[in-house]
Amino acid sequence: MEDGEVRLEPLGSAHLEGLAELGQDPDVQRFTYVPSPWVEGFERTWLQRYDQPNGQRAGFAIVDEASGEFLGMAALVRLDSDAREAEAGYIVAPAARGRGIAVRALRMLTEWSLQELGLERVELRIEVENEPSIRVAERAGFVREGVLRSVHFKQGQRADIAVYSRLATEC
Repeated sequence: MEDGEVRLEPLGSAHLEGLAELGQDPDVQRFTYVPSPWVEGFERTWLQRYDQPNGQRAGFAIVDEASGEFLGMAALVRLDSDAREAEAGYIVAPAARGRGIAVRALRMLTEWSLQELGLERVELRIEVENEPSIRVAERAGFVREGVLRSVHFKQGQRADIAVYSRLATEC
């Protein structure tokens, strides 16, 4: 998948270094389920989650179309083909933030999910304090459905999660 500026390519071993850098970012550690503090070598475990042939996930590297530089990742972190729905996620490397890359990647991933996979619903779950990610969701056309209170638990602390979605009928 590509849009002339960035492309999504299946995550692979060529992206391990980029995944390790992402995982060590304080915002990624705060707002996602990667280990905090970062566990050396966890990038391999992370990659393996998307390298399983069970069809319950799909992971893509976000790559600069011109340079081939790893810019982040976009994924279906949960995929239920029978129910025709998925939960998506995205992470952009700190040096690439603020350039609209997450919005581009999320739009491509969502269109692929709804059109190519035939899903009816793509959902995002975003910690309510993660304002940059919320802006990405809204710019990519996702609708806020509500807040799951005190549902995200990490490092002994609980957080509220906003739920956003896009439906096939909205494309």
